[in-house]
Amino acid sequence: MADKDYYETLGISKDATDEEIKHAFRTLAKKYHPDLHPGDKEAEQKFKEVNEAYSILSDPNKKAQYDRFGSSSFDGQGFNQGDFGGFDFGGFDNGGPFNDIFDMFFGDDFNGRSRKNGPIRGSDIREELVMTFEEAAFGTEKTLHITRWETCPVCHGSKAKPGSNPEICPQCHGTGQVRTVRQTPLGNMTSISTCPRCHGEGKIITDPCSECRGTGKVRKKRKVTVKVPAGVDNGHIITLHGEGEPGVKGGPPGDLFLTITVKKHPVFKREGYNVLASIKVSMFVAALGGEVKIPTLDGNINYNIPEGTQPGDTIRLKGKGISKLRAYGRGDEIVTVKVAIPRLNEKQKQILRAADTGEFGKIKDDKTLFQKMKNKFGGE
Repeated sequence: MADKDYYETLGISKDATDEEIKHAFRTLAKKYHPDLHPGDKEAEQKFKEVNEAYSILSDPNKKAQYDRFGSSSFDGQGFNQGDFGGFDFGGFDNGGPFNDIFDMFFGDDFNGRSRKNGPIRGSDIREELVMTFEEAAFGTEKTLHITRWETCPVCHGSKAKPGSNPEICPQCHGTGQVRTVRQTPLGNMTSISTCPRCHGEGKIITDPCSECRGTGKVRKKRKVTVKVPAGVDNGHIITLHGEGEPGVKGGPPGDLFLTITVKKHPVFKREGYNVLASIKVSMFVAALGGEVKIPTLDGNINYNIPEGTQPGDTIRLKGKGISKLRAYGRGDEIVTVKVAIPRLNEKQKQILRAADTGEFGKIKDDKTLFQKMKNKFGGE
């Protein structure tokens, strides 16, 4: 028997990944499935060839054996197309290529693997949490009002009017599932799907609750209090477990995700855990030094500017920055000095030119230069 090229059958290269092999198989299996081509012998044969190729290439050990010795190494021990005759796939739930086909055509309902009839986790809720610069720096406690679904207080989630009794679904007899058996060239194929009449509930509500209109849940506004740790920043997410939408059929509730948005501050900017600020001082304070007020997150402080301070010089205030998130200590405040240059009249310009050219002696006054300048300029 001629050696078979399984890679060519699936239309893939020999270095294809597992995901590429699976994708090629699903595409071809769906293309040639006998249910889509009743009576087409050629499609049936292609379907069998695709299954054979995938059964080998999807198994790492078989694939390695095939790559070394070819398809002839499986003669008498491997894939036999005749093995499908009369086989009931209703009990086949061990993975492999057949489950891929079943998942593709019947979804997770195949072999009773439906997840729709079991507990379902509630949906998550995502909200924005806006706070001030100071609240983000030091931490805070915020109260929000979240609108979400909650279990109906009248029927307690049963969906039925209190005192009434739901009826057992006549189509699925209370199981929430219906079984269908199909005859295919591969044998009997059994699929289990959600009951279309009761939608998997197993019962039918004949007298629905008037409060929730038979949904079992109502929209309510709920107050939620959250403690925000010090040091959070824009984009930080706080998770409140169990504060999302309620679960279904006894499933757990979802979570509440709060994304932090910090308002801009008129004075401060943030750089990591440091705070950036700036102050303006007069040219006289910059030249002679003096006491100025510097704004910090803790309030204004007095600070002595050294003489000869230049525009753009920075002052670092240790421990005056942002509290470190879930850690000890704070960052620093870095203050940039800006020197305010006044607008001058002619007499003031004359004084400055004299000082700049060393002709201060021409100014007939016994006061010091900077005292005279302060008087003339109105500085302190």
